[in-house]
Parts: sequence; C-alpha cells; structure tokens
Amino acid sequence: MQDIVITLLQKMFILTLQISVPILLVGVVIGLMVSIFQTVTQIQESTLTFVPKIVGCVVLLIFLLPWIINVFITTTNEFMDVIPNLIGAM
Repeated sequence: MQDIVITLLQKMFILTLQISVPILLVGVVIGLMVSIFQTVTQIQESTLTFVPKIVGCVVLLIFLLPWIINVFITTTNEFMDVIPNLIGAM
C-alpha cells in the first residue's frame, strides 16, 4: 500500500513538472532577453519586465493547452485505475 502511495505521489510531482517547466522556461528566457535589452539601452522601466513575460506565457499556454489537457486526462485515468487496488489493499 505504501509503495502505491509513494508511486502516485511521484507521478503527481512529475506531472506538475511536465506541465509547469515549459511555461517557466519561456518566462525565464523572455526575462533574460528583456534584462539584456534594458542593460544595453539603459532603460529601467519596471513594467517592461512584466508585460513581455505575461504575453509570452499566455501565448505559450494557448499553444500548449491541448497537450496539457491530454497529459492531465491520461494521468487522471491512470490514477482512477489504481484506486480499486488501494481500496482492496486496505
């Protein structure tokens, strides 16, 4: 029983990483490019750092939403298949 719970927790953490890492990477890359641009041009506008990151992440979410939903539904179905084993193990 403990092995099943640990495996489910590992799968949940992996699912969280799979879904969040692409969005976080785009935010980091856009933030780095904006920082380089600010350093080169010496423009220190605080809103300049947030708006491109938000726009980039939203655009990426629009493109990745079908994949995210597919991964989430597949993992949820796997979890639902394991539930009878958990109930039987108690």
